[in-house]
Amino acid sequence: MAVDTAGYARTSFDLKSASLPVVAVVLKTTDVQAFGAELAQRLADDPGFFDNDPVLIDLAPVREVAEPIDFAAIQALLRAHHTQPVAVRGGNPDQMQAAHAVGLIAAPEAAPHRAEHAPEPREVVREVVHEVEVVREVPVAGPGTVVIDKPLRSGQQVYARGADLVVMAVVSFGAEVIADGNIHVYAPLRGRAIAGARGNAEARIFTTCLEPQLVSIAGIYRTSEVALPAAVLGKPAQVRLDGEKLLIEPL
Repeated sequence: MAVDTAGYARTSFDLKSASLPVVAVVLKTTDVQAFGAELAQRLADDPGFFDNDPVLIDLAPVREVAEPIDFAAIQALLRAHHTQPVAVRGGNPDQMQAAHAVGLIAAPEAAPHRAEHAPEPREVVREVVHEVEVVREVPVAGPGTVVIDKPLRSGQQVYARGADLVVMAVVSFGAEVIADGNIHVYAPLRGRAIAGARGNAEARIFTTCLEPQLVSIAGIYRTSEVALPAAVLGKPAQVRLDGEKLLIEPL
């Protein structure tokens, strides 16, 4: 008997796996008011930092807390700052059930930490800005220095773990470059640049055209809401720390 395969050849959709960036909010208290106040304070300098980014709520630090968590209120606070809470992980059974009741799905637990002597052949993109993490995996260009030779578009992120980062093309508005060491951008820097991501206060940011949305070194940052001087705006410049003060100087 003949089998008609025409219907299978022309389907109206495909099912494929997908990997998307997500913001991980690590919850360290069950006090919703305290969480909301600190969240507002940390984002006050850059209210447009998020653009409806999906959020994963990590409950690991409060897993042993018996007090119930008002997930509906947490969702409302996160949405007020232009994020979309979609998942939760790390909680105890009661916490996970309460989160599920308000529409949050259960996400897989974080992968266990691997020994330093046996690293995986990959790089992890992680932006740490006041307890908020953005994670995505990208290939490692090489030990000591990660080199990116293609433009980074809005929403793309690159993290050079334990290394310097060299970008040979434009870092567009909404893109993010992060390094534990220095960042070199031999093109316009228009997105976010975070050097010394693990606290290296000696790290610097260099670019041939400084037009950033945000620059940060060892957690000290400055956003585009504070206008840059004409001596450095759109020109070759470097960013470095002098004590607790962020200095932006022409090259």
